[in-house]
Order: sequence, then structure tokens, then C-alpha cells
Amino acid sequence: MKVRAVFRFTVFFVCAAWLVPASAQTAPQALHMRLIGHVDMNSGGEGMAMKIAPGGRRILYVAHEAPPKCYMVVDVTEPATPKVIEDTDAPLANVNCNSLDVSGDIMVVAAETPKEGLPGGGIRVYSLADPLRPKQVSYFDLTGPYSRGTHHVWLESPTRAHIASGASDFRAKRAGKDDRFYMSVDLTDPAHPKELGRWWFPGQRESDPQPAPGAIPIGDASPQNVQPHNIDVFPDHSTRAYLGYVDGGIVILDIRDIHRPKALSVVTYLSPGYTHTTFPIFSRKLLVVSEEATGDHCSDGPHRVTIWDIADETKPRFLSAAPFAADSAALCKGGGRYGAHNIFEDKPYGPTYKSDRYIVASFFAGGVRIFDVADPRHPLEAGYYVPAPSPAFTKGQVQINDVFVDDRGYVYACDRFNGGLYILQSDLLQPKS
Repeated sequence: MKVRAVFRFTVFFVCAAWLVPASAQTAPQALHMRLIGHVDMNSGGEGMAMKIAPGGRRILYVAHEAPPKCYMVVDVTEPATPKVIEDTDAPLANVNCNSLDVSGDIMVVAAETPKEGLPGGGIRVYSLADPLRPKQVSYFDLTGPYSRGTHHVWLESPTRAHIASGASDFRAKRAGKDDRFYMSVDLTDPAHPKELGRWWFPGQRESDPQPAPGAIPIGDASPQNVQPHNIDVFPDHSTRAYLGYVDGGIVILDIRDIHRPKALSVVTYLSPGYTHTTFPIFSRKLLVVSEEATGDHCSDGPHRVTIWDIADETKPRFLSAAPFAADSAALCKGGGRYGAHNIFEDKPYGPTYKSDRYIVASFFAGGVRIFDVADPRHPLEAGYYVPAPSPAFTKGQVQINDVFVDDRGYVYACDRFNGGLYILQSDLLQPKS
């Protein structure tokens, strides 16, 4: 397996916001955003999707970050008065359902175990013939002696999923580290999912002739893994897969032959690592990338949202980094994580918001941040919402984990632990008429 182009460089920068004196937050912090509604939940994962049910009811599906719950079904037809329809249990006590996606009448929920060799990992496929009551139709078992199952799932369509997963026949050279790879799954018959193809970083698998991918030294708080996290594939650009490959960086795959994906480009870089999401803005030939903050008190930071030029997808070119909050020093000290995490990826299906200008991101203690990339070389902070302190905050501050934006411009943001689901509105995110 050959990589067509590999670019290695180091990005050094200093964020002046880290020098701002710390101050205690006592009220919500908001710019061009306001709170509309709230739902209590024990944890929020990295998967939200929406479907319009018969009669026009809007149903939001939210993955839980950890057991004992799996996913929640919420009626958000009236955002100020959301109603929980179901809050389901995890299939097994040790299974984490932190990712899900919906396309058409199909929902797929990821299942990951805390260590290799445990049962229950893989993906579960549900019918949404009744959108209020998902019904499981199959379980695609991806467990094994060296697998923790599936971490992330993305639906290109109701008949094809793209996942970051392990499998029974995949053993990484670095035991306990690089155990996930990219896999595509055929859901044409949702009762019988089938693997279509896979790709992994050269040297990642035990049998590869290449040396094992090197760890990026960014401190004890980083897992230092070379494996995929988020995967984006859009039906109108179905020949490409965009992968955040954690400490492997940015990966763009040519998937015209879905059975034999090929790397167009692999960009590894120190910044300081953990590439999470790679979201393409096709109309502008841009790639928006997030790097997940994984250490409390910014011990592994700062982790950013960055903008890249992908006019030539074989040579992605770094353009800029989005600004950090002015009170970053306080957010670092306050408890838990602070820094980038997920990006709303303008899902290609369902009632979702579309924009080639505004990027909506989750920043843990930094709440929800909106960035204006009208000038991609000079992105601006356009809006934000950071909830006021609450006894429900496990880490002392909010830990916003994921964001979703519907076609009405409502923003749904979930706390990683016990802060719940926040429903927000922004005058910046107005639907196009």
C-alpha cells in the first residue's frame, strides 16, 4: 500500500489569549447566541442527527458518551419545550454508544468497548420506519482479540456507512494503540451489513512491511495513536473520504474503487496533534480541521480549528487557525478540557443548516464557538455561548462535546458529562430563503 503524497511539517504558534488573567465566570457568556431550551441527560456523545417524522414533527437523535445509556430520542418541534421520547440503555454494561448517524429511514449506532477482546462492539443498524421508536434490525459484530469495536460512524446514504473501527482480523503493530482503521460498509440489505473495503496508515498493521507510525510527543495526556476518528463522505463528492487520523494527521482518500481505497494525501504535523474532524467546504475548496483537546487544564494544548486550501487535494496547504477565546487562561484553569473538539459538518441529508461561511464548533469549557471564514486566511470569532456554572458540571465547567445545526438555524450542543443538551439560536445562522 503506497501513499501518493506525504507532507510533514511543524506548525508553531503562540496564542496571546493564553496570557489573559483568569477570572471567575458567574453568568452565561454569549455573543450572537442565546439559550432557547434545555434537556437533562447523563452524558452527550459525538453523534446527533435529525429526521422529520410524518406530520412534521422534528426528531433529534443524540448519542450518549458512556454507559449505562446508549442514545436518546427527543422531539424538538418546539425548541423551547423539547420532549424526551426515549432514552435507551446500552446493549451491554461495558459498551459505549457515543456515535450515531441517520440517513433516510436508517440509523446506525457505533458500539465501542473499553479494551480489546470484549463483546458488544461494532455497529447496530436500526429502522426508522417509526421515527419515534427506532427498531434494531441487525448487529455487525466487529469485536475480536485486538479490537475495541467501532468509535465513529458516518452515513453517506441509507445504503452505505463509513466507520472508524477495529475488526477480528486486524492487529496493530503497536499493541493497545493503533487498533482502528477506515472501513466502508454496505447497508443495501440493512439486516445483513457487509464490509466493502478498508484503508489504514502504512505500517499500522502488524503484517505491514513499513515501520510502525511514530508517536507524536505531546505529553502524557495524549493517547498518541495513529488511527481514524471522524470520516466525512458526501454523496455529491462520493469519490473522496476525508479523515481525521488522530496523530496521523489529515488523510484524503480516493474511494472511486470502494473496495480498494487509495491515499491522495496524508498530512502529519505537530500542532500539537490529535486531528479529529476534517470537513470540506467544496464550493470554496477549503478543508476545516479540528484537533481534539484531550487533557484537563490545557495540559496537552492548545488545540485549534484550522483552515486548509485543498484546491489541489494531493497537497493540502495550511492557511490559518481560528482565534481562541479572550478568556482562554480562565477556561484552562477552571476544570476539565478546553480547546477544539467537534465541528458541525453540514450533513448532506435531513433538515440541516448549510453554510460556506460560518463554522460551528464545540470547545469543551469554551462552549459553542462560531467562526466566520469569509476570509479563510483571517478567520474571525463571530459568536459563542458558554453556559453559566452549574452543579451538574462534573468538571466544574461545561464540557460541550458536539454540535448540530438544523435547517431552522437552531444549534444543539451537548455536554460531555451531566450538563445536558442545550438548544441555542443565533442571528448569524439564518436559513437561506
